[in-house]
Amino acid sequence: MPTTMRAIVLDSPGAAEALTIRELPIPTPEPGWVLIRVKAFGLNRSELHTRLGLADGVTFPRVLGIEATGVVESAPGGEFAVGQQVAAMMGGMGRQFDGGYAEFTCVPAAQVIPFSSDLDWATLGAVPEMLQTAYGSLTVGLDAQPGSSLLIRGGTSGVGMAAAILAKQRGMTVFSTTRDGSRAAALTAIGVDHVIVDDGAVARQVREIAPKGVDGAIELVGAGTLQDTLQAIGYQGVGVMTGMLSNTWIIPDFYPNGFIPQSVRLTGYSGDASDLPAAVLQDYLDAVAAGTAVVPIGGVFAFDDIVAAHRAMEFGTAPGKLVVTV
Repeated sequence: MPTTMRAIVLDSPGAAEALTIRELPIPTPEPGWVLIRVKAFGLNRSELHTRLGLADGVTFPRVLGIEATGVVESAPGGEFAVGQQVAAMMGGMGRQFDGGYAEFTCVPAAQVIPFSSDLDWATLGAVPEMLQTAYGSLTVGLDAQPGSSLLIRGGTSGVGMAAAILAKQRGMTVFSTTRDGSRAAALTAIGVDHVIVDDGAVARQVREIAPKGVDGAIELVGAGTLQDTLQAIGYQGVGVMTGMLSNTWIIPDFYPNGFIPQSVRLTGYSGDASDLPAAVLQDYLDAVAAGTAVVPIGGVFAFDDIVAAHRAMEFGTAPGKLVVTV
């Protein structure tokens, strides 16, 4: 086994060009930690926030990446067998300690989820954080029930598309937004019932279709659109604040009684690996392999093309999740 690895390092916040590839020592796992040989990793908006200097509690230089997919190289605590396929995510990855933008990553065993699949690594690399966030928003954030109705604000993001797929598996009626009408076909292809072109007044458009409002809503765009999203929710419905695609996460002069409609409940979801049971990950991968579910991938990039990949994420060039193969 080599002693060094290629890693993508951010020395300080900046543009995409601030991400540089260099040689670093391969981490040595302590008991309770797992060394993973990374095969692919998804790109996430939180990594963009870190790169732009907007994330709290991050020290530099840092290897970014809040998730990674690969195989176990070493697990001194015996939690996983060498060669086991695994996904790892959250819990400080890419912030408090070096993350998945590398050929190897070392993470606490509690953040590692095993699976078995013959899907290609690009597909596998797109799934973990996207599925965890979508599944957690539906379950922890909304307690969404089969047959209910759901609005997804920010529907062409990877999380938004995964949430739509999971919701349709539960027999839910799905409303999903896009700012670009040309992306409507990408949403209907995964089963979205009502595509809403986001002109800033989504609630009005939703209630033209469902006058009593929807049962639940997932907010992925950010604080700037949250109030309008809440207006689309019906009596005793629930809205969950999950994402910040707009990079806007603060509500100035927040007055709850004027902001949150009467009877509507507002929750938040940020999530962790513990919110994605191994069985849920395995079932989703099996469904993809069987052709009954899809992984919405917006683009696949080589490790050496990380700058182009980050630009594509920052400026939203395609619907779905962006993936880097290692």
